[in-house]
Amino acid sequence: MSLLRQPLLLLARSTQVKRLVSTMPVSAGIVASYVPGESTEAAVAATRTLQDDGLKVTLDFLGEDTLDVAQAEATVAAYVDLLAQLASAGLAHGAEVSVKLSAIGQALPDGGHQLALEHARTICRAARNAGTTVTLDMEDHTTTDSTLSVLRDLRKDFPETGAVLQAYLRRTESDCRHLTAEGSRVRLCKGAYAEPEEVAFQDRLEVDKSYVRCLKVLLAGDGYPMIATHDPRMIEIAASLASRFGRQPGSYEFQMLFGIRPEEQRRLARAGETVRVYLPYGVEWYGYLMRRLAERPQNLSFFVKSLISKK
Repeated sequence: MSLLRQPLLLLARSTQVKRLVSTMPVSAGIVASYVPGESTEAAVAATRTLQDDGLKVTLDFLGEDTLDVAQAEATVAAYVDLLAQLASAGLAHGAEVSVKLSAIGQALPDGGHQLALEHARTICRAARNAGTTVTLDMEDHTTTDSTLSVLRDLRKDFPETGAVLQAYLRRTESDCRHLTAEGSRVRLCKGAYAEPEEVAFQDRLEVDKSYVRCLKVLLAGDGYPMIATHDPRMIEIAASLASRFGRQPGSYEFQMLFGIRPEEQRRLARAGETVRVYLPYGVEWYGYLMRRLAERPQNLSFFVKSLISKK
């Protein structure tokens, strides 16, 4: 694991650094490479472009750790508006939305869990009316139980609701086994939050091994695995395992982040694989960007150059 990962993840919570970074033209270019815009219109336009390339999309209205009821309600309204615009543009069939529960009230000290559940119901209802689905993003390990509980409640009325599991958590292989039923949609990623050793694997090889174990569980089950990785070796392993378990293209999908390995995304799609691009948008891009830099620390050099040119 990179020595820069932990410092970058800590910077993700720095409002001072955020103010500095957001005013710098070079860093603004870095932002644009991972986040196509701040408005719903920009997100819809990017969705159209990706779909024209044969790719599917999952959209995330950026924001998390909301401690204000009005802000949580504004986030719900943004998702409802997004879904209406996708449907109006004829794009909903190839686009779904990803929702962080902490952005819609989960982190509120009084009744946050229930509020997030009700807000998620509203978004799920709007998604169904638009002809698409919702996936609940997973955040740091302290929210895992609450998020899975909300998922169970949502699936009573919206069984198409997807889940995200993070392979670096020691508990995830067990969670995978509980989410392999027919119709269950599970995005498996490695994980992008700073987690303590007692709950998460720290060594990259151990994370990779856990990812493969979890992948085997999901591909052997009756659900719909969503394989979120940019790692060429993991993509090759996943394709091999899909064949071993008799999976046909369309019974699973690959997922990658907007701006990362776009040529590989298109290559897989041309080869007949279902590929979905995680497309974030909105003004709250800073924490998301810093987690991406923690995964790809080589991009930190652009920030250093920006800081120097600022003076």
